[in-house]
Amino acid sequence: MKSKIFAILGIIIIFAIIFAVFYLGILSKKEKITDFRGEGKLKIVATLFPVYDMAKHIAGDKADVLLILPPGIEAHSFEPKPSDIVKINEADIFVYTGRFMEQWAEDIINGLDAKKVKVVDSSAGVKMAPAVFYNQDELKGATDPHIWLDFDNAKIMTENIANALIEKDAENEELYSQNLENYKSELTDIDNEYIISLSTCKNKEIIYTGHYAFGFLANRYGLKYLSAQGVSPDSESTVQDFISLVSQIKKNNIGYIFYEELSSPKIAQTIAGETSAKLLFLNAGHNLAKEDMEKGLTFFQILRYNLSNLITGLVCE
Repeated sequence: MKSKIFAILGIIIIFAIIFAVFYLGILSKKEKITDFRGEGKLKIVATLFPVYDMAKHIAGDKADVLLILPPGIEAHSFEPKPSDIVKINEADIFVYTGRFMEQWAEDIINGLDAKKVKVVDSSAGVKMAPAVFYNQDELKGATDPHIWLDFDNAKIMTENIANALIEKDAENEELYSQNLENYKSELTDIDNEYIISLSTCKNKEIIYTGHYAFGFLANRYGLKYLSAQGVSPDSESTVQDFISLVSQIKKNNIGYIFYEELSSPKIAQTIAGETSAKLLFLNAGHNLAKEDMEKGLTFFQILRYNLSNLITGLVCE
């Protein structure tokens, strides 16, 4: 009798072990739902790199900040997965740049628990500018979503983020306020560097072979700006657009043309092949390549890198 009982117990134990191995195997194959690691910290989800960088600097060690956009992914074409929506629902603060950039965010926001998740539209209070359109796929009436490339706008964005942090964690208001002032001060320094450097340029026209991302920056520093595409990288440039760019480069004897991050430089290479222009990189800052993310590249570094290339490309003193 005892032998039968032991035999049955043995079978049960074996099945339990098999089930445990099988179950753990399934878990290991499942996508990780949350990347939040800090115990007792605020949880912040940011949509694009600029607001991620702002949130990290202002929150300091008081928050765990997660960039929902995977490294190397083009921001305009990003669509959140179910696991991304779970992360947003788990957050204390959800930061996005605005409805014209993250059009997918509105539906998610409507489904959030407003008592738990503080939603920050970082574009609140920003003076918007009309978008530039090149084809019928881009709806008229939209605005240019690349607001962070005007540094006064960037300051407003940081203020919106800081206010949300203070609302959620009033105990650390002094820290957040000081970090905000430090961040805004750095933006002022960079702004002054742009003003001084770009005022000395022989060429005042940026020829950009990517989408229309630098309208705010060009307007701020009195530059002309011509791009091959509209506000979205998915917009298609026409043959006439191509001919117009080549003609402009040859007519004005432009020595450098600029290409964008995380997109194929094919258009830039083709135009360069039709002219004597050389290629330079401009990063609008939507997102970073994986290697740059691993290096800890900051928004400030991107801005200064862009200025260096603009100084070269526009032939500034």
